Amino acid sequence: MVVEIEPVAGPFDAVVELPGSKSYTNRALLIAALAHGRSEITQALSSDDTRYMHAALEALGVRIDDRDAHTFLVTGIDGQFPSTGATLMVGNAGTAARFLTAAVALGHGTFIVDGSEAMRKRPIQPLIDGLRQLGVDIDSQNGNGCPPVEVRARGIAGGRAVMRGDISSQYFSALLMAAPYASADVEIEVEGELVSSPYVTMTLSTMAEFGVHAERDGDRWFRVPSGQRYQARTYAVEPDASAASYFFTAAAVTGGRVVVPRLGSRSAQGDLGILAVLERMGCRVRIAEDSIEVQGPARLRGVDADFTQMGDVATSLMAIAPFADGPTTVRGIAQTHYEESDRPVAAATELRRMGLRVESDWDSVTIYPGTPQPAEIQTYDDHRIAMSFAVTGLRASGIRIANPECVSKTFPEYFEVLRGLTVPATRH
Repeated sequence: MVVEIEPVAGPFDAVVELPGSKSYTNRALLIAALAHGRSEITQALSSDDTRYMHAALEALGVRIDDRDAHTFLVTGIDGQFPSTGATLMVGNAGTAARFLTAAVALGHGTFIVDGSEAMRKRPIQPLIDGLRQLGVDIDSQNGNGCPPVEVRARGIAGGRAVMRGDISSQYFSALLMAAPYASADVEIEVEGELVSSPYVTMTLSTMAEFGVHAERDGDRWFRVPSGQRYQARTYAVEPDASAASYFFTAAAVTGGRVVVPRLGSRSAQGDLGILAVLERMGCRVRIAEDSIEVQGPARLRGVDADFTQMGDVATSLMAIAPFADGPTTVRGIAQTHYEESDRPVAAATELRRMGLRVESDWDSVTIYPGTPQPAEIQTYDDHRIAMSFAVTGLRASGIRIANPECVSKTFPEYFEVLRGLTVPATRH
């Protein structure tokens, strides 16, 4: 299947209601499952990634009742999974794979975490190494540091673990969420730079919402005292900042205006860092406590921007870079080679497919101004490639997105919401 993107007829003025954050939904599901008591998770994301987490937790013996597509009632198991063995299939959901690998170590029995062919190429060795240092018997079944992972669980002893931080922050989030149920305190030291560290802040804030507190020394060291337990609560999931980036960049590239409700200055989501980049490109950005507004300029300015802490939105900027008045460099993206696709390579390839001049190395991509030519964008089964380059099609004619169904990973209604921008409205 291929979807052709219709360019906007003029600047749009839109209020866009976005689905709940994938990152917060999957953190809340796991923490509520580990908690004591019954939690209600509201405004949650319903997508492939959250369904994989939902199904895996049920396979581990957790009761989850769906009040509707976006409300879950989770009966916690107080850190003791009823199942004594399971094979958990998580598709290509990185959060589910990493978080569950650490969580099942709290159980007693043999657990296998596996996924799609793409997941079997995504590294998880640093997390394996970290769990081993905390007394867990765990291996990559194929010996290549990727899933499937086999955990011969008998609880987490605790202690000190050192993990490299340059591939994924999810390894640290995984250990932190399981750590309260370890037999002793858990200390985690970061080796090198911690990429996407705002996601660890999101993890710690979600843990605190459920009653567990951790100590940290910047992005160098974390400690979770043992003996703490998550307590059930009602938890509302805020909108997804990564999903919001596509509508922020849509406004930027068309001279339009977009308002995203329920997302604002209180959010800990690091991907909102793209707003500062869009300001440098000439956009007007207003961040209130409970909403964000972006107004695009008459012409975007080229920038050089570091995405080390917000890798998920790097392709969002690459997709609109051709319309700037000068070269745009997106750097700090080495970690995104290990996502659903090899994103820097995939994005550069598709930009060139549109006839654009691109220079790239391992950690950066530079895009030069130009007019994108009609092209069928290959998406590499990567939702972010599909959603990012659909925004290019709001300005350039003839942009078609192959395999658009891949957006179901995190935003099933994406193309429907995007089409809502193509009808001009009167400016406020």
